[in-house]
Amino acid sequence: MFMPMELVKAVTLCEVGPRDGLQNEKKLLSVEEKLELIEAVADAGFPVIEVGSFVHPKAVPQMANTDEVFRRLHRKEAVQYRALIANLKGVERAVACGCNKVKLNVSASKAHNIANLNRTPAETVSGFRTCVDAARAEGVEISGSISMAFGSPWDREIPLADVKEIVDAYIAAGVTELSLSDASGQAYPTQVYQICTEMARAYPQVTWWLHFHNTRGLGIANIMAGMQAGFTRFDSAFAGVGGCPFVPGAAGNVATEDVVHLCDEIGVATGVDLDGTMAVSRRLVQLLGHSTDSYLLRAGKSKDLILELPVKQHSRS
Repeated sequence: MFMPMELVKAVTLCEVGPRDGLQNEKKLLSVEEKLELIEAVADAGFPVIEVGSFVHPKAVPQMANTDEVFRRLHRKEAVQYRALIANLKGVERAVACGCNKVKLNVSASKAHNIANLNRTPAETVSGFRTCVDAARAEGVEISGSISMAFGSPWDREIPLADVKEIVDAYIAAGVTELSLSDASGQAYPTQVYQICTEMARAYPQVTWWLHFHNTRGLGIANIMAGMQAGFTRFDSAFAGVGGCPFVPGAAGNVATEDVVHLCDEIGVATGVDLDGTMAVSRRLVQLLGHSTDSYLLRAGKSKDLILELPVKQHSRS
């Protein structure tokens, strides 16, 4: 018997390439180059863009000019421009340069967190309350993310109870917009569907995002699984740039143009122009000086693939 695939009718995409993509590149883009890319992404119709991060420039030199990018950015009223922060200093920098949406992050790996910080991920999140209060006092929205939520190099799969413990800590700290991230590229569709279904059931008050890397070629399949579970918010990166510095051989994020193409083909609305998105990705590849893991940049859109059959030559007797 034919079983129709149950999918959502529309999704919201966040372009994370300016942050999660570029922070893994050896070439440091200038403020002008970043502004060109970000403003082109906004013109293509993206409702949310992750511009950069407010972290120490010695730790992530690729993000050192995030403050200046925000100051000089020509913003569209309907677009939300966000940045990643690590601590209270990040909130202060966001306020100073006019960033009105920030995101905190913690790893779901207990073993890794305890080894590095001598505290569990949930204990780390409980310490975010100062950041949350400071942001809200300045009118800055704040969200959170949980990296390695689907598995880590140190733990393989993370127990769902551990992820829920982190979610509970975020909610207690006043954060109810959360992203489940597969930074290590270990997620697979049935797992994604199971986890997302349970999270939606257990936490109806949370606004959920999903963030997948394409390390083992399952990024698009995982997005499909997320949509089948009813999730409607996804991160992606132009040209598929990015990676994870903690995972050997880790590839980048799911390519934005591949995600938009998928949605166009299956009838899920994004509000994003695919041709404009591909133009931005081609420009990024030009700026970086190397190719990327983007299927669309290699093969083009399916709808543009119209070949002429060769005419058979008949010999005359």
